[in-house]
Parts: sequence; C-alpha cells; structure tokens
Amino acid sequence: MTDASPDAARKKAFILAAIFLVAVTIPISFTGPAVAIPAIGADLGGSVIALNWIVSGFMLAIGSTVMLGGALADQYGRKRMFIIGMASFALASFVIGFAPNVLALDLMRGVQGVAGAIALSAGFAALAQEFEGPARTRALGMIGSGFGIGIAFGPIIAGLLIASFGWRAIFFAAAAAGALILALGAPRLRETRDPGATRIDSLGAATFTAMLVALIFAIMEGPDLGFDHPLVIGLFALAGALLITFITVEKLATRPMLDLTLFTYGRFVGIQALPVAVAYSFVVPLFLLPIRFVRVEGMSELQAGLMLLPLSAPIAIVPFTAANLARFIPAGLLASGGLVLSAAGLVWLAAIAPGAAATAFVPPLLLVGIGAGMPWGLMDDLAISVVPTERAGMATGIFGTMRVAGETVAIAVIGAVLAAFVGASLPGTGAAIEGLALAVANGAFEDAARLAPAVPHAVFAAAYGSAFRATMLIAAGVTFAAAVVTFLALVGRPGPRRRERMLEIEA
Repeated sequence: MTDASPDAARKKAFILAAIFLVAVTIPISFTGPAVAIPAIGADLGGSVIALNWIVSGFMLAIGSTVMLGGALADQYGRKRMFIIGMASFALASFVIGFAPNVLALDLMRGVQGVAGAIALSAGFAALAQEFEGPARTRALGMIGSGFGIGIAFGPIIAGLLIASFGWRAIFFAAAAAGALILALGAPRLRETRDPGATRIDSLGAATFTAMLVALIFAIMEGPDLGFDHPLVIGLFALAGALLITFITVEKLATRPMLDLTLFTYGRFVGIQALPVAVAYSFVVPLFLLPIRFVRVEGMSELQAGLMLLPLSAPIAIVPFTAANLARFIPAGLLASGGLVLSAAGLVWLAAIAPGAAATAFVPPLLLVGIGAGMPWGLMDDLAISVVPTERAGMATGIFGTMRVAGETVAIAVIGAVLAAFVGASLPGTGAAIEGLALAVANGAFEDAARLAPAVPHAVFAAAYGSAFRATMLIAAGVTFAAAVVTFLALVGRPGPRRRERMLEIEA
C-alpha cells in the first residue's frame, strides 16, 4: 500500500498480529487433541475409529470448507467473515470442553473446524490486501512461522494442560484464545471484498464437500470393515462420481469457486505438490508419533509433547528464514531442497524400532522439521502470486483446500496403510484380523489383547514396528516424488508475475 503514515503502519501491525494469533491457535487445535486422544479415550471411552475422528473430523471440516470460506470472504467481506469465523470457533471450543461423550465431541470438532476454516481464509485474504511484493512475502513468512509456533508448542501446551487440569482444558484454552483475537485484533481490520464477486457457488461447494467426506469415510472405514466391503466400495464410487460432478459444475459456473483453468499452468500444479509433500513428511509423523510415544513407548502426554519438539520447533523458525532467503535463492529450489531433506529424515525415522532410546528420535525428527520448514513459509505467497490480488480469497481458498484436505487425506491414507501392514504381520484372517490390526496400529495393545488373548504382547509390538517402518518409507517416497515435481515445475525461468516481483525486490 502507498500509505506509509505511522497510523497506517500501526494498523497493518495489528492486522498482522491478529492473523498471526489465528495462525498459532488453529494448529494448536490440531496438535493438542492428537496428544490428548489417549486421555480422552480413558475418560469417555469410544472405539478406535471414533477417537481418530477427533483429529480427522477437525481436519476434514477445515479441508472441505476453507475454499468456501475464501469465496464467502470475497463476496461478503473479509472482516465480516473473519469475525463470524473466530466467534464461532471460540464458542465451539468452549462447548467442546463440556462434551459428555466422544460422539458429541466429534460433531463439535466438525463445527470448530468449519469456523476455523472461515476465519483462516478471511484472515489470509485480508492480509493479502494490506501487503504487496516483498512485504507480503515477509508477512506470509511470519504467518508460516506462526503456524510453526502453534505446531511446535501445541503438544507441550496440551501435555501441560492435561497433566494439570485434564484434557478439557485444551478446548477452554482455545476458546480463550479466540476471544482474545476478537477483542484485540478484529476491530482494527478494514473491510474489503472482491468487487467482481456476484454469488456463492453453492452447488460447487456442496459437491466438493460431499466428495471429500465420502472419500475420507471410505479410507477410514476400510481398515475396520475391509476395503472389499460393499459400504467402502460404494463410498469410493460415490466420491468418484461427486468429483466428476464437481468438475462439471465448476466448468459451467459463471463464477466458479475453483478456477479450473489455473490447473493448465505447470507452475500452479507444481505449487499444489508442496502441501501434499508437507502433509506426508510433517503432518503424518506429527499425528502418528504421539500415539506411538504414549501407547507404544509408554511416555506421558507431556513427555510426548517434548519428544515432538525436534520435529515441530524448526517450523517456528525456518519458514521466516526461508522467506528472506527467497530474495536471493529461487523459492522453488529452496522448497524442493527442503523436501529432499525431509524425505531423508523419514527414511532415518523408519529405522527406529519400538523400545529404542528417546534420543534416537531427535536427529531424524530435526531433519524432517528443518526440511519441511523450508517450503512452509513460501507456499502461501507462491499460491497467491498466480492470481490477481482482488481474487486473493479464491487463491488462498484453493491452496488452503489443497493444504488441509491433503493433510486430512494423508492422515487417513497413512492410518489405513499402517493398519494394513500390521494386519499382514499378525496371525489370522478375515474380519477378526481387521479389528485386531486396527487396535495394534493405534497402539491400543490392551484392546488387542482382549481380541486375541493367545497372542503375546511382543508380537503386537513387532507387528507395529514393522508396519511403522514400511509406512514411513512410503511417506518418504511420496515426499521425494513431490520434491522432483516441485523442482521441475518451479525452478527455471520465472513466470511474468514472478519476474515483476523480482524487479521490485531489486529496486
């Protein structure tokens, strides 16, 4: 912006601070409950599948509505939708603190996720209106560091809250954070909207959301029911049909929620590979390791949170550093190089057997965290740079959808793969082995012992260790493949808008 007065600078600082707090709060709402799953299960009971939905339901809700949140912000105003989203997030978090059972908790986590998606999309779009060029790169790099801080300290905060006040305190703390953001940050946002927005693509939003829900349900129910079960097959078929319907609707819509023409550009497709890679290299271990540390390695929730620091702490530092390095080194080279480091760290992590010393986890987790942090602070700016500034809501919505939906699908896929590998290592066949494999894959060895009392505990541990190793190697392969795609798509002669921004930097 051209207004460089002290008042304008202060206003921008408050806006950045408000979005920064959102970027810290939302990841805590993901990582905290992941650490709390064993404590919630001990208090409220519930099946393994129901407990997994505490995390997956939240991620699914965000992934399926973040693109709609961007469209709502473009049409009805970024400030208005930010306030609505944050107020709803705070209220839902408060209600979750009183959840009487796992079903109620799962349902309210969905509401919390939808509200968080709206606040996140509107906040990012508002931020893009306030900053331009290198300043926007640095601002989004700082937001990336905010996500990193939330992820880095979320498990520790959750462990402390659980140890001191119980698992419900996690959600009361999220409600307090939402109220603080509304009180201090939201009033200073200025109202902006896309002048070209006419109406919400409701049919596109409905088909996309239904497609993602059907897909995630199919992946998550597969290990329990069997992937040859009619319900699972039907859900996969429904997801495919809804995807085709969604693409058709978007092609015919005058103002589509998702501009499919963007996918004809190789650079844009390359950008979408980044959140997929980060999902498999960073988010998947962040989801699986608390369960392993608490249930398999026998640690407390606080110990598990501390063990995750080597993985998550770099995300609080590296993204902002990478955003500044991008002034001198091509962003595509930084991002792809970081993914190679993450893939190497995952291969190293795969070699650690259950029962190993806690210090054995530190070097590979640190390598994964540093590698994932390099594209973390660059992804959002790269995504926004491919569309006009006035369509920032759409850009953040598309990329945010790829990011969060990719993470949700990755968690579901890796969970199913882990259970499949466990099942291949255990004696027995049929429906009985599927339930047993699911229990072992989630570290619930006590439940597994009730299902198969004749099987020694050591067999469960060995099956889990073998499956964990194979699963991490698959995640490493996906991450390395995404690094290659990113390098080919983004490294080379910059596109027109990228060249303009490089000239701005040099000036």
